[in-house]
Amino acid sequence: MPEETTPGAPHDAPTLDAPPLDAPAPDAPTPDTPTLETVAAVAGVSRATVSRVINNSPKVSPQVREAVEAAIAATGYVPNRAARTLVTRRTDSVALVIQEPEAHLFGDPYLTGIVRSVSEELSGTDTQLVLMMVKTDADQQRLERYLRGGHVDGALLVSLHGDAQLPGRLVGAGIPVVVGGRPLGPTAGLVYVDADNVGGARLATRYLHDLGRSRVATIAGPADMCAGVDRLAGYLDAVEGEPVVVHGDFTRASGTAAMRELLERAPGLDAVFAASDLMAAAALAVLRESGRRVPDDVAVVGFDDVDAALWSDPPLTTVHQPVHEQGRRMTRLLLDAAIPGRPAEPEILPTRLVVRASA
Repeated sequence: MPEETTPGAPHDAPTLDAPPLDAPAPDAPTPDTPTLETVAAVAGVSRATVSRVINNSPKVSPQVREAVEAAIAATGYVPNRAARTLVTRRTDSVALVIQEPEAHLFGDPYLTGIVRSVSEELSGTDTQLVLMMVKTDADQQRLERYLRGGHVDGALLVSLHGDAQLPGRLVGAGIPVVVGGRPLGPTAGLVYVDADNVGGARLATRYLHDLGRSRVATIAGPADMCAGVDRLAGYLDAVEGEPVVVHGDFTRASGTAAMRELLERAPGLDAVFAASDLMAAAALAVLRESGRRVPDDVAVVGFDDVDAALWSDPPLTTVHQPVHEQGRRMTRLLLDAAIPGRPAEPEILPTRLVVRASA
């Protein structure tokens, strides 16, 4: 195959290409380890051309790129990641930052769904996932130093609490960021992917009234998270009569406590909208313990449509939010944002009601 060279430059003349990607590394290759020269010899091109292909240079024809990629596959050549980072200024890794303790992560099907979908979206790329948990202010300071230190190409931020300033500071430092859920803090210049929490909660509350329920209470989410705030707003927008609100934190334990408080405050309630399926499943158990029949005496609707909605007794009517699509879209937007000249906009994904036996 004919060699491809820089126009106007003699064959094998020195070029301004980046340093060779098989530069010595802490673990030096053995004599049998394929190098750039090995790939170049098999492909019939110069090592500079192999370097261009590996660095995704546009100065390579499709035919030459195909030949080099075939040679890489045939030889089993693996680029030196450290040298590649020096050349491209990319680490081929992204951070998924979850602002929750580990116990909450593994007990929350929404968060595990996000982790799974992000991992699946990255599986077809050369980008590695770095999972990071943030529990304290000290954790957040260490996290920010790590992200600013150039160890990753960007960050996905999930389950933010309060008026979070971290996304804006990272964007201001030039770090690509995509947030899962609309932040409660400033959103100017931020890219986020969220579900239509207001619309979903409004739909659930109206559905309960359409069933003829006259006293609809809610177990709301935490007031320091956008999902909690927006789902409460949807309930308040649609509820008829006096609102009855008790807050939880999206966990099963908080749903148990909240349902018990609701029965004390409003013993005549005939419907409950819970802002998460875990809280709704806990509410079902409390209602059963109190002798209330579901849905005959009290209808219950949750939010999320996770596996717990199917396993509950009775199966839970709930608002479906596309968790896996959210994780995939966040990942794709982050990978695009890491490429200069590819601006992105926030996205709101639709929700829908899934009717089962609890309402």
